[in-house]
Amino acid sequence: MKKSSLLENITYNESKPAISVLFETETSKEIRIVFKENQLMKEHKTAFPITVEIFEGAIDFGVNGTVNSLVKGDLVSLDGNIPHDLVAKKDSIVRLTLSKLDTVDRVIKVTDS
Repeated sequence: MKKSSLLENITYNESKPAISVLFETETSKEIRIVFKENQLMKEHKTAFPITVEIFEGAIDFGVNGTVNSLVKGDLVSLDGNIPHDLVAKKDSIVRLTLSKLDTVDRVIKVTDS
């Protein structure tokens, strides 16, 4: 069994979203992304499917040019190779589930200007 918390040790970065690995399993990686209001993750894509949960706050989740307003409790999945971006409408905590084959470094690079 693996255990982690989306609420423990939360740190907001002033300049970009804060990314931390909650844990890894044999098939996935669970990531927490902490956004301050108006922070963004520029358009990007991954070769693998992802699942995104808005644990707290509100996010504009852009997919192929369409903006989807997501709020606390919303959960979405996205196939691989689909361009998407995120903009925090207020301070937010996002849970991201990645394929084990994907890398956390790729996610971190998305937040670099």
